[in-house]
Amino acid sequence: MRQPLPADMFDELCPSSLNPIRFGDKWAALIIRCLEHGPRRFSELRVPLRRVTPKVLTQSLRSLERDGLVTRTVHAGSAAHVEYELTPVGRSMLEPIAVACAWVAQHWDELLDAREAYDSGTDAR
Repeated sequence: MRQPLPADMFDELCPSSLNPIRFGDKWAALIIRCLEHGPRRFSELRVPLRRVTPKVLTQSLRSLERDGLVTRTVHAGSAAHVEYELTPVGRSMLEPIAVACAWVAQHWDELLDAREAYDSGTDAR
């Protein structure tokens, strides 16, 4: 049995929330990270991605599937369910996402200061 995804995987202080580098749509990189250790059901993805509405999560998954980064497998039977899994091309995104997250962690304070200055109308320099 696989380990459940932690509910706080992407908490509000997660560097991914400040990442100015986008991989697909706003949620694509987070979905890819959730699928890093194998296939997941939609309900499993909803735990760490609780800030994403089901509709938007579905749209993001479809976009990732269309781009060839994720496969969607329907398991028939009495307890039919769907699982999402990274393709080899999707797996190749893990390294650049990790580099972007490391960059954000390194520049966390600067990014926060810049956003706060912008939002308050003052100059961050």
